[in-house]
Amino acid sequence: MTPSLTTPLVTRTLTVRYFAAAKAAAGTGEETVALPGDATVADAVAALGTAHGPELEQVLLRCSFLLDEVAVRDRSTAVGGAATLDVLPPFAGG
Repeated sequence: MTPSLTTPLVTRTLTVRYFAAAKAAAGTGEETVALPGDATVADAVAALGTAHGPELEQVLLRCSFLLDEVAVRDRSTAVGGAATLDVLPPFAGG
C-alpha cells in the first residue's frame, strides 16, 4: 500500500532535560519536543539547536547524551519509544 498525502505523520514526544551550560544556553531546564517517529538523536539535537539558536548549537557540539538513562554512543541512534533525552555538557572536576 502506498501512503497517501492524507496519511498522518507519526510523531513522538520527547522530554529533554538540560544541565549546566546547556541549561543556561537553552534558557530552560526541561522541555517537551515533538519529533518525527523515525527521528534519531542527531535529528533531536539539530531541532533543539534550531529552536534555541547558535549559543545552544555550540554547546550541543560538546555534549554527551543519555536516552532514557542509557549513554548514547552514536548520534544516529533512533529515539524510538524513548521518553527522555538528557543533555550533558562536559563537567569540570573529578
